Amino acid sequence: MAERIYRTGIVLSGGGARGFAHIGVLQALNEAGIFPDVISGTSAGALAGVLYADGYTPGEIMEIMKTDSMFHYIRPVVPKEGFLQISGIEKILKDNLRARKFEDLKIPLFVAATDLNNGTIEYFSKGELLRPVLASASIPVLFKPVIINNIHYVDGGVLDNLPIDAIKDKCEFVIGSSVNPTAYEESVTSMMQIAERTFFLSLSREVREKSAKFDMLVAPVELKNYKALDPVKAAELFVIGYKATKEKLKYLDVKRLIASEKSVRPGGVSSNTIS
Repeated sequence: MAERIYRTGIVLSGGGARGFAHIGVLQALNEAGIFPDVISGTSAGALAGVLYADGYTPGEIMEIMKTDSMFHYIRPVVPKEGFLQISGIEKILKDNLRARKFEDLKIPLFVAATDLNNGTIEYFSKGELLRPVLASASIPVLFKPVIINNIHYVDGGVLDNLPIDAIKDKCEFVIGSSVNPTAYEESVTSMMQIAERTFFLSLSREVREKSAKFDMLVAPVELKNYKALDPVKAAELFVIGYKATKEKLKYLDVKRLIASEKSVRPGGVSSNTIS
């Protein structure tokens, strides 16, 4: 088994605008004294993850990703490869990211994106930062693929919406935040609705299949009442993630976890374990 070099890792799923709940999860963890040492994210989770890894607080991330700026810059294009350009998110990241490479981030980050040409998942963690994050958030059909080294990449959720595999052998304790529950949808008639619904339904199996791999998994069922591409209720989504995490923390020996984090040796991990 590979040496575990991080004490606490966090995995952030895709889920569109529901990703605002991730920020509430991070806020609750930080208030409890838990600060992830490494992050793995897909799509919305990659967006929240990259800003957190860049040194922004959850409150600052909420301000950066607020509704009136995040989706204002999405521009429709002729539907050849995708219906929308991801220019709004790109502008936000260009305006706010201080790091230009993964190596410049304050916290190590793994970003999952789907390689359309080879039909495989790729976990980016080195080199250029912006394009892999954009690729991870490019929902197929709705957004154009992002080309990196002549390979077409789309949303990592196509193949891995809860990318624990990127860090599971590197951490002693892994927290998951999943924001893509499903529920009855009364009207699914337009092409856009069908594309969105089909994609997000395909992601729902992840929680069932991977839940046992996490030491703590936050997956609020209330999120089923919020549309994945409607960010107007960002504050409500934040609160849902925050409250769900607070509830989970009641059943976790937080004091022991924090004490173990403080005893981590440089270049290695604490000898303490969590039962």
